[in-house]
Amino acid sequence: MSSPRRKYVVLVPDGCADEPVDELGGRTPLEAAHMPNLARIAARSEVGRAHVIPPGLPPGSDVGNMAILGFDPAIYHTGRAPIEAAAMGVDIGDHEVAYRCNLVTVDDSAVPPTMVDFSAGHITSEQARAIIDALDAELGSGSERGRRDGVRFHAGVEYRHVCVVPRSRAEADCVPPHDITDQPAALPTGVAAAWLQELMEASKAVVARVAAEVGAQATQIWLWGQGARPALPSFFDTFGVHGRLVTAVDLVRGLGVLTGLDPVEAEGVTALWDTSYVAERDACIASLADRDFFLIHIEATDEAGHAGRADIKTESLENWDRLVIGPLLEALEAMGPHRILLLPDHATPCRLRTHTADAVPYLLYDSEIDTAGGVYTESATAHCVPVAAHGLMARLVAVAG
Repeated sequence: MSSPRRKYVVLVPDGCADEPVDELGGRTPLEAAHMPNLARIAARSEVGRAHVIPPGLPPGSDVGNMAILGFDPAIYHTGRAPIEAAAMGVDIGDHEVAYRCNLVTVDDSAVPPTMVDFSAGHITSEQARAIIDALDAELGSGSERGRRDGVRFHAGVEYRHVCVVPRSRAEADCVPPHDITDQPAALPTGVAAAWLQELMEASKAVVARVAAEVGAQATQIWLWGQGARPALPSFFDTFGVHGRLVTAVDLVRGLGVLTGLDPVEAEGVTALWDTSYVAERDACIASLADRDFFLIHIEATDEAGHAGRADIKTESLENWDRLVIGPLLEALEAMGPHRILLLPDHATPCRLRTHTADAVPYLLYDSEIDTAGGVYTESATAHCVPVAAHGLMARLVAVAG
């Protein structure tokens, strides 16, 4: 009888790394959270620090998750928006680029205008679709202006959408809206800035009208994260295993589409801290019955960091441990040999309420090998020399011995 095939699982608690928080007694959420299952495997794992964000690249989930999947962002990253466009099935032509198109809330009465909420009060997908459809009809492909300028809008999830424009409009420096919460709304600069600013300004009337109709807090669009479609290699051709992933975020779903890791839909999965951890865990267990690799991405810790809610971030980590890690370990033990890689795609400190490029803790666990082990927190790994995160995938799936 042949031995069971080894299973490989990657766990991505988005943005979970943090700084010491006063309300947690000077501890980080990872240090404050009660996570006995994580502690148990960390005691038998290689625990260290990883650079998920290469020098010179923005500290976003597009860069971080690309690195976690084993592809060097310094080589393959072209921008955030085209990855999300792939998840949405939006085709980007050779002479086009995609911009991420947030629905945001900006206070224009403030001096200067202020970014109140990068998510427009966590607008629902249904509310957002009505607004994006109206934008495309009046400023995009449904209008004479949009057809002349080559602009089209595509609805995504909640506040996250895509705007496709000619490549000639790509040269601009754009600030991610989540980097300027409660700060001046810094508009695009660069060669295409005037054109982008005019489109963002024109969106205000459309967004205000439809937002009032659907009861949303959005006031305008915010364009950023532009790029052409990336040419990512096949995950199977690169690492020799077939797999799937589950996420509520188009960005991560898009990386799956581009690399041949099939995204799985799971009921109750959201991009907030109310997501169904159980649904993501069960999707993983079910998928491992016929494929050897699975990635679980959960956004909750990142959203808590953006909200500055250390209490929710800590609770989200405890949900990870109780609802995902513990039951998943039990299921994996029954399947045979397995390996687990756990790390966030970047840090999202509650104090800053945005991403940083700081190195993050990683854990590499092999059910067949006992190592000296360690503790999975920021302070416990602070002495470790950081490794390049994009090199960890090859180690995860390497043949033992």
